[in-house]
Amino acid sequence: MPVICRRCLLAEMESERPLYLLMREWLAAVPPEERAEPERYEARLTACRQCDALGEGLCALCGCYVELRAAKARASCPAAPPRWMRAR
Repeated sequence: MPVICRRCLLAEMESERPLYLLMREWLAAVPPEERAEPERYEARLTACRQCDALGEGLCALCGCYVELRAAKARASCPAAPPRWMRAR
């Protein structure tokens, strides 16, 4: 039976390194005006790490890779109530 890494991001899982590197390429291609500020991005990831819906880098509520969702300035948390607020 495979082990599920609860509250892990892709960056923290050696087995997911190839996927993480692809994700980093995608993030680098996001136009700067569409990116969340670094401080907001890190705050969002901190909130996701504390959420029971996080497993193996994925949000169980919406199915996204949280590192991708958190990077977009206009993205929002799918939890009710939201774990992090919508960027303005």
